[in-house]
Amino acid sequence: MNNDQKTYTPMITITIPCRNEEANCVGIAEAVVRQLERVGERFEIIFIDNASDDRTVELIRELCSRDQRIKLIINTRNYGQMRSPTHAIFQARGQAVIAMCADFQDPPELIPEFINRWRHGADIVLGVRLSEKSPPVLAMFRKLSYSLARKFSDYPIISNATGFGLFDRKVVGAIAEIKEPEPFFRGLLVETGYKIETVSYHRPPRAGGKTNNNFFALLDFAMSSLAGSSRRLLRVPLFLSVISFGVCLLTVSMAFVALAIGAPVSAWLIASTIELQFALLFFSVGLIAVQVGLISERTRKTPLVVERERVNFD
Repeated sequence: MNNDQKTYTPMITITIPCRNEEANCVGIAEAVVRQLERVGERFEIIFIDNASDDRTVELIRELCSRDQRIKLIINTRNYGQMRSPTHAIFQARGQAVIAMCADFQDPPELIPEFINRWRHGADIVLGVRLSEKSPPVLAMFRKLSYSLARKFSDYPIISNATGFGLFDRKVVGAIAEIKEPEPFFRGLLVETGYKIETVSYHRPPRAGGKTNNNFFALLDFAMSSLAGSSRRLLRVPLFLSVISFGVCLLTVSMAFVALAIGAPVSAWLIASTIELQFALLFFSVGLIAVQVGLISERTRKTPLVVERERVNFD
């Protein structure tokens, strides 16, 4: 491609986070280019590498040398599954941004459908998986994490939407203004209040290589997403303190009943003392948690990642 980058303004940006994806990075780039050239819009593809220790960076560099529309961001270290992909989205120049994985489990064939929905006015289009082939333990854990998110999240979470989708420029700008240091992007999309359209699909098998999402990686992601999308959790100790106070009062009343009928009251008094201590403890922890939440809201200025290098950027 001979276009001067300073005059080439993409309409669509595709962001692809990767870590040790040497088996897939070239294939996914070629598949995405085919779909975008069918659509007929100007585009750019941004790979962001999260400290790969295989040939991923080398292979993407070769792609960049052949096609100036393909770009690469290399992080100084592994910044996890939330910060690195979000940083790539914030670097996009397109009027619409499509986020997807490098392993073909987000099918490139849906790109034209996403763009068509966007052209007809959709601000957010999310792919929703109809099927998820996972070991029983992971499937149970995923179901539990979605259940907890629905109950405690400050906004509704769309089940089986992994973040594969299209986001209008104004949506990306609204999320960037939140300045969340550990951004649960799927939740932040809902938090913006923009209408979300969904496209259902069956998840294809991973094309090649080995997934980085083992049980502990998924556990870390689930806990981070729950903490990042729910301020209600900070108030749980306050609710527990109210319950403990209630139980304490009930126990004290039973002590008076025991005294009235001449029964021993020492056990009731000991129990009520322990319950009162728990109530005070939960109350104190709850107040501290709420204060920590307020401090976090006022000081969220941590950079998402630190870049080592950029390729094909202005």
